[in-house]
Amino acid sequence: MALSWRAAVVALVGLVPVVMWPHADTVRWWALGVVALLLVDLLLAPSPKKLAFTRSAPTQVRLGESTSTTLLVTNTGKRRVRGALRDAWPPSAGARERHRLDLPGGERGRIVVSLTPTRRGDRRADRMTTRVWGPLRLAARQRSVEVEGYVRALHPFPARKHLPSRLAVLRQLDGRAAVRTRGQGTEFDSLRDYVEGDDVRSIDWRATARRTSLVVRTWQPEQHKRIVIVIDTSRTSAGRIDDAARLDAAMDAALLLVALAGHARDRVQVLAGDRLVHARVSGHDRARLLHEAISTLAPVEARLVEADWTALATEITRLGTQRALIVLLTPLESAAVEEGLLPVLPALTAHHRVVLASVADPSVERMRTSRTSVAEVYGAVAAERTIALRERTAAALHALGVDVLDEPPDRLPVRLADHYLMLKRQGLL
Repeated sequence: MALSWRAAVVALVGLVPVVMWPHADTVRWWALGVVALLLVDLLLAPSPKKLAFTRSAPTQVRLGESTSTTLLVTNTGKRRVRGALRDAWPPSAGARERHRLDLPGGERGRIVVSLTPTRRGDRRADRMTTRVWGPLRLAARQRSVEVEGYVRALHPFPARKHLPSRLAVLRQLDGRAAVRTRGQGTEFDSLRDYVEGDDVRSIDWRATARRTSLVVRTWQPEQHKRIVIVIDTSRTSAGRIDDAARLDAAMDAALLLVALAGHARDRVQVLAGDRLVHARVSGHDRARLLHEAISTLAPVEARLVEADWTALATEITRLGTQRALIVLLTPLESAAVEEGLLPVLPALTAHHRVVLASVADPSVERMRTSRTSVAEVYGAVAAERTIALRERTAAALHALGVDVLDEPPDRLPVRLADHYLMLKRQGLL
């Protein structure tokens, strides 16, 4: 049951007879009259159980953009229903929750609920509450029911803007442009006439003897290499950098590498986990790979647990024994890396090329250089110590043969993509 503002007005009107005839019986009879009026209006209100709800299929939207879900309301009774409807969603779904309801008996209405998510991940609808007023609109019957529905807010992937420039470099590497490269892990492509500036080591002397003119071999990088991307979702990834989760920045770098490696026709495998694997993506179809990666990683959130790198290394081994480029997207935190990751790295570096990509916090560098007050001096000392620990950890990783990339959120995706292209250019995958 719910009361409207009209019920309060009716109750206040009773002050007039009370002032005119100030007696307890006057107050008593007026209160009984108001209660009787409310009960009659409530009994004459249609039952909210006569309303049936159906929601449209789940939808996906990029974070920051708007979408909508359609709610079909069917009045299975014979009486006209007037009231209000509240479609409850989490605040981060950005939903317009309250809607007016005016539906004749036996008819169906359509309500469009607009959604503008402010956080990545799945946002599920809560209970649907309907309030049906009586003919006097003094009292209403109210009922809440579960109506399933959710919207998946996808990663905005801001690093997408860097993809065209890196694809241009990739086209040069894989032979679709005029430039050819030579190095370890390259494949023979074709023969052509020698031009000034060509490497004399690429001359094919047998073909030259047959044609009586210098002929050189051209090469192109090997394709269908295996790329394994591991995204750390443990407590170290839960920290926020410039009001954004460190995990989101790591995902941005991973998605750019997925898109680039997919266009290079490499076989990409993505794992996201800490003690358990929470998401898996694999494939070599570039048309679907990026979309699947964005959709699968969208609901993954950081958890306040330590990463079990032994279990994650086991999962990497289960994916295949073929030599691969393993990219570990994990913060370069000295305690977490030295205690959990370092012991398992020798087994990985013995068979694979390993790269550790870390999202650096720009505020640490700002603290390091700001020393205008006593408090800032203490902050600078703490920043110096933090940077020294990170450098010590990076040196330990380098000693094991691991490439370390430690960059701010806006630079890490580009740095990781360029590092991948460099390894491909030099045939080191």
